[in-house]
Amino acid sequence: MTLSQGDLESAVAIFTSVRPRLFGIAYRMLSSTAEAEDLVQDVWVRWQTTDRSTVVNPGAFLATAMTRMAINALQSARVRREAYIGPWLPEPVDTSADPYLGAERGEALEFATLMLMEKLTANERAAYVLREAFDYPYDQIAQILKSTEPAVRQLVSRARKHVAEERHAPVAAGAQRELLDAFLAAARAGEVAALEQLFAAEVTSFSDGNGRVRVARKPIVGTIRVTRFLAAISTWFWDDVDLRFVSANGQTSVVVHHGGAVRCVLTIGASADGIDHILWMFNPDKIGAIS
Repeated sequence: MTLSQGDLESAVAIFTSVRPRLFGIAYRMLSSTAEAEDLVQDVWVRWQTTDRSTVVNPGAFLATAMTRMAINALQSARVRREAYIGPWLPEPVDTSADPYLGAERGEALEFATLMLMEKLTANERAAYVLREAFDYPYDQIAQILKSTEPAVRQLVSRARKHVAEERHAPVAAGAQRELLDAFLAAARAGEVAALEQLFAAEVTSFSDGNGRVRVARKPIVGTIRVTRFLAAISTWFWDDVDLRFVSANGQTSVVVHHGGAVRCVLTIGASADGIDHILWMFNPDKIGAIS
């Protein structure tokens, strides 16, 4: 299809207006900024070649195309991730400019929730994302998923139940930042007693390095094991590093620089019981954008 200048400008204006929402849907589905950006480009190509005179609601049309593409992409991504070495963590996304990534709410954006969503089916995840983050009505989600409203309600209910059962209510943003500061101070000094006071009983340390040297390949679970691990690396990991705080996935994270290069992106999640997970993101292919 050959577009006139006016047609192209109209297509660009419409697409640009909904682009944040399209990216937000894709990112929540795939937990990857790179893969989400690829899908946004794919939807743009489809939009250019669509007979737009037949499209009554461009926003709905584009969101439907994005969701269906994301479902297919997620199924392929999960097959690829089976070969990943060590824990696979969501790719951090910068939320300093758009804290909700195109959504009415920040739901399904924090690392802990994204990790739990990896256990949902593709349709459960799509229904949950559209309902919880973007507040789509059930009948519209049913149209997007080519399903029925009762079936969609069941998908959302199962997804909510799974997330609620496996995750404690997170602390407020200010408390999370205070705990992160306290964690960094104690970890850098190797102060075991101070760390123990910060942790929930089943605190878990996840390191995403895809096989990189000196990166743990299994989660470390429990206060004793995690504090021992942190005490052991305190003798070398924090030497000559610079820390820069960023907003990633709606929560405060820190970029650890060493020798002029990014060593990792680090953050913590916490509930009323204390810090319950520590996320170390070392894979350079996944932290370039945020760092």
